[in-house]
Amino acid sequence: MTAIRVSLITTIFLALGACVYASAPAPKPAPEPITYDPQQDMGLLWVKHAAEYKAITMQAYRSAAAALPRFIADTTWSAMPGQTDAENLPPAVILDVDETVVSNVDFQLAFERPFTNRKLYDFYRKHAAIPVAGVVEFVAAARKAGVAVYFVTNRPCELIDDDPDPCPQKLGVIDEIESIGISTDAAHVMLADENDWDRAKIRRREYVARTHRVIMLFGDDLGDFVPCVRTKLYGPCTTPATKASRAQLVEEYTDYWGNGWYILPGPMHGSWTSFR
Repeated sequence: MTAIRVSLITTIFLALGACVYASAPAPKPAPEPITYDPQQDMGLLWVKHAAEYKAITMQAYRSAAAALPRFIADTTWSAMPGQTDAENLPPAVILDVDETVVSNVDFQLAFERPFTNRKLYDFYRKHAAIPVAGVVEFVAAARKAGVAVYFVTNRPCELIDDDPDPCPQKLGVIDEIESIGISTDAAHVMLADENDWDRAKIRRREYVARTHRVIMLFGDDLGDFVPCVRTKLYGPCTTPATKASRAQLVEEYTDYWGNGWYILPGPMHGSWTSFR
């Protein structure tokens, strides 16, 4: 009787185990990896095709050109918060390069990820630069009025193959700017990694401010105007930026936007992408 009972209990447990095993859900297949398609990136497509994009950049540069006489005449004015004793210095404007002077939209649509500065450098050895609408006319107006024009970019200096030049990218940037009809030289183009500069553009702006009264700033990134906008620590920054701190910077300098500071659309890349 005992053997029969044990056998029956064993049979029941085996049956229950079979039921549990049979009802267990099959493992879900691994999700297909998401393949980035630049032709589906609305930010890129907007810059490439939207008439509104051109209208916005033209509007910014024309507004700035109209303000030139006022800022030149008012020798107490500076677009650099904290710049003092600049009344007798000659006026200057500082422009970012990528998406402010030249548009990289064709590169963004064509290159294969991941991004490298070498890919960008090689692209412009083979393709013509595209001017941001309005910039050529603005620079001409500024220079006609006696204003020096400086270009500050975060493209870094990197050695390339057997090129002895420690910063071949600088000549590349100069060539791009000149190819759209704006003459410039090495003294007026400043890259990251030159002279121990880092990606905080504040140091390069301060360098210009030693010899010039900076009357206007242009860029497509918050970092083209103020420091400490990134998650990484550069320049004077001691804590990583946050969404809240970036928003606070916009509010803190509210009187400058459209009044010496001219920001252009930058949906393709920039410091904002770390805060999505």
